[in-house]
Amino acid sequence: MKIRSDWKKEELRAIHDTPLLELIYRAQTVHREHYPANQIKVCNLLSIKTGGCPEDCKYCPQSVRYKTEVKATPLLKEEAILEHAKKAIANGATRVCLATAWRAPRDGAQFDAVLSVIRKIADLGVQVCCTLGILNESQARRLKEAGLYAYNHNLDTSREFYPSIITTRTFDDRLRTLDLAEKAGLSVCSGGIIGMGESVDDRVGMLHTLATREPHPMSVPLNFLVAVPGTPLEKEPRLPVWDMVRMIATARIAMPRAMIRLTAGRVSRSVEEQALCFLAGVNSIFSGEKCLTQPNHDFDVDQKMFELLGIQAYVS
Repeated sequence: MKIRSDWKKEELRAIHDTPLLELIYRAQTVHREHYPANQIKVCNLLSIKTGGCPEDCKYCPQSVRYKTEVKATPLLKEEAILEHAKKAIANGATRVCLATAWRAPRDGAQFDAVLSVIRKIADLGVQVCCTLGILNESQARRLKEAGLYAYNHNLDTSREFYPSIITTRTFDDRLRTLDLAEKAGLSVCSGGIIGMGESVDDRVGMLHTLATREPHPMSVPLNFLVAVPGTPLEKEPRLPVWDMVRMIATARIAMPRAMIRLTAGRVSRSVEEQALCFLAGVNSIFSGEKCLTQPNHDFDVDQKMFELLGIQAYVS
């Protein structure tokens, strides 16, 4: 299948609206052209600096603007981060992702500490990914030099719906950071959140922005909204799994070589629902007791699901 970056929104909407069983079949066919069947890449995500974020993302319990149960904590010590990484690796993680609740990293002692821990985790033989907020060119270059493999910076939603969710940074700010990460030689990880009150056109619009990048992001995380009490989106209804399945399948068809990652909100979904997502094209998950600040399936729970479904951890 030819890899395209010239998708039209109308084409992606037509794919998204394909009768469901046909859509899943098509997505699984594309998936098997580019990836082994029945293999899932296991990643682990650790919040190394939690809470106290000045931004107003309406879904996020780490914002100082909302009253949630998340308490601001300082940057974790290197020893604690390395201990967590080693545990994740022992449980099968092949990528360790580090997250900070920053608008943007500041040059100085804390950024230097992040660079140091990236070097040490990379020396353990796994891919390291970070999500630190808005980057400048020098920071992107220094992250690459430290051994960072991938940089995560989600679009969250479409350009049109974005101002309804976030006002403290722009959609173009996010694209600029992706461009700088890519220019520095980092693998780009970017996706979004489904279930924030957006329309289907907004969902397709987000995928269109990603699928028309050249090259495509190597990783596309798709999150169920976790409606956290205290955030402006706390009363959003639970997303039907079919909505996510359609998004996954459309992403798989439009970006055949991307790792499509099922991320936040997975803990509230049954094995049957997750299996549908795998069938539609997911080949990566976050495993471990937390996904940033929210509960997640621990490694042993996911291992039991893998055994039931005949799934193996993706190792390359």
